[in-house]
Amino acid sequence: MIIAHTLAELAAIDRGTRRAVVMTMGALHEGHLALVRRAREVADQVIVTVYVNPLQFDERADYDRYPRTLEADCALLEPLGVEAVFAPADHTMYPAGEPTVSVSAGVIGRVLEGAARPGHFDGVVTVVAKLLHLTQPDVAVFGAKDAQQVIAVRALVRDLNFPVEIATAATVRDDDGLARSSRNVFLSDAERTQALALSRALAASQSAAHRGAALDDAVFAGRAILDAAEGVVLDYYSALDPADATEVQGDYRGDVVIAVAARVGRTRLIDNVTTRIGPPDAAEGELP
Repeated sequence: MIIAHTLAELAAIDRGTRRAVVMTMGALHEGHLALVRRAREVADQVIVTVYVNPLQFDERADYDRYPRTLEADCALLEPLGVEAVFAPADHTMYPAGEPTVSVSAGVIGRVLEGAARPGHFDGVVTVVAKLLHLTQPDVAVFGAKDAQQVIAVRALVRDLNFPVEIATAATVRDDDGLARSSRNVFLSDAERTQALALSRALAASQSAAHRGAALDDAVFAGRAILDAAEGVVLDYYSALDPADATEVQGDYRGDVVIAVAARVGRTRLIDNVTTRIGPPDAAEGELP
């Protein structure tokens, strides 16, 4: 497995017939490895990027404490047959510091997760655009857990005509239902138990939708669990149009992403499910 740190080292990697890229910030867990396995299914060459992107953090302290575990990450990736890891330094990605020209996520970057973290999605789509340009993949694989990010990346590719396919992999959960996240390491045992309210709430909303509940009733079923949960400070619990991340309500029918963000202790967690508001036998699952 090649570990490239510079643009020259990345450019020197021989290209496969079909190249997939998986973009990460490191501190890899089973959720990331599921993305790599999905990439292996759709391509004969897989490149994983490991880069903690400063542009997508709204708090410097959060950026500074984000775990950096490149050696351990590479040890997890090599058995999966990853051909290369691209792990650039900040000066490689942003030679002049914060870039003068960047990409805007538009309205997608100003709602919900974007409203809670101003500038976050602008930073995400800027680094994604750079990494797509540098790695030149045929397909890029993202996790369904970051639903709004997937929506923003798909809009980036569509609106700026990137010649790349965007694929997703389902959210990986622990046996107790908690979505895998690099931030879970910051939870104490008690906080981890409290955090299970997020997945319970989403399951309640999904179950209500499956039984034929109206959108507002499905959202209420989950919101009630979070309102009663000890130690959970809710940022939002909202139903989104999967096409553009706008909030939907009232008599809306069709596919919907129910997304949650909350703080448990000092750790901010996100999660989501996708379901259908409509007939009781409608399909449900992760973000398409």
